[in-house]
Amino acid sequence: MTAAYLHEWGSLLLRWLHIVAAIAWIGSSFFYMHLDASLRRRPGMPEGQLSAWQVHGGGFYEMRKFMTAPEALPPELTWHKWQAYWTWISGFFLLVWIYYLQSELYLIDPAVMELSPLAAGSIGLLALALGWIIYDGLCKSPLKKNDVLLGVIGFAYVVAASWAFSKVFSGRGAMIHTGALMATIMSANVFFVIIPGTRKQTNALLAGRVPDPAWGKAAKQRSAHNNYITLPVIFMMISTHYPVTFANPAIIPVETALVIVGGALIRHFYNVRHADHARSPWWAIAVAMLAIWTALWIAMSASPGARAKLGLAPAQTPPSTIVATRALPPDHVVNIVTGRCAMCHAAEPFWDRIEVAPKNVLLDTPERVARYAEAIRVQAVMTHAMPPNNVSGMTEAERRQIAAWLDGR
Repeated sequence: MTAAYLHEWGSLLLRWLHIVAAIAWIGSSFFYMHLDASLRRRPGMPEGQLSAWQVHGGGFYEMRKFMTAPEALPPELTWHKWQAYWTWISGFFLLVWIYYLQSELYLIDPAVMELSPLAAGSIGLLALALGWIIYDGLCKSPLKKNDVLLGVIGFAYVVAASWAFSKVFSGRGAMIHTGALMATIMSANVFFVIIPGTRKQTNALLAGRVPDPAWGKAAKQRSAHNNYITLPVIFMMISTHYPVTFANPAIIPVETALVIVGGALIRHFYNVRHADHARSPWWAIAVAMLAIWTALWIAMSASPGARAKLGLAPAQTPPSTIVATRALPPDHVVNIVTGRCAMCHAAEPFWDRIEVAPKNVLLDTPERVARYAEAIRVQAVMTHAMPPNNVSGMTEAERRQIAAWLDGR
């Protein structure tokens, strides 16, 4: 049980670091997008300089941008890069900690594909590395001259990747890997293109040389890509906590497409609005809302528990193909879990206001109880977090019986 506690705390600390780093990265990214859009030429300013005035925390700030390199740079010059690096580093270790070290619980679905933990983890890592290589190749191809065409092909590429993930992993695993692919692209853009290109530009300007315009153009293009996919990436990451988004893997590609469209259009709205409120493209907000609303209805129509309420035919639930990873629990443990938990953790929950089993965890057969044994240990034995507020009345004696089975007693 000590190992389970340590694993839970490790997950918490990694997630804490990941969220804080992501807030810092996304916050600075959005701030500088807004700053660039609000820069203006002010009377009396030297040629090649723009500024923006802002108020915050009771003080006034003037932020100035040099369109060419200044004569000298201070030693305390800040490079905004480590927020991006630590977001990816912490996210990578979180992916390994949760999905690869517990692949049989979160990543592998035997009904989709029979995989060993080693094979599942290897496929995930290879997909992320190969995903960046393909994207980077597209950006360096002749497509780089046409931003719209490159964006459309990049969009189709991510949607195709989400479809491929849904054919290999569980629905939850497919969603997190789609988000991880886009997040890897974003971080690699910073590490391999944006920061190196900016350093080359700065060094050339300070040395009195004319910088290669290709450096700045490539960095700006990658930065724009990062800006437009930020919101879809965040959605993919948090979606893994909401089984309504991944309970039916068949809808994941469509859901991915709609979320990317919605998130990108929201960013487009603010990018334009920050430059000129009068030109705010309100149509982008309307289309984004329509895209997210459509994704919601598609998810509902694909959910076994919601179909009846929508007047649709019941979904055909395939027979269980779960192979237990430990000995099946005795009948009295199965009766406890199914009696206290399966009202929510079933293919069609009958607890009021629950349409899809929480986390898409099903506990309605002995095989499934055995599959999720470690999750039961954490939720019902270690912490008593489940059932929520003990609404089904699980007794201490029942928890001890579950613990005895888990400990092999």
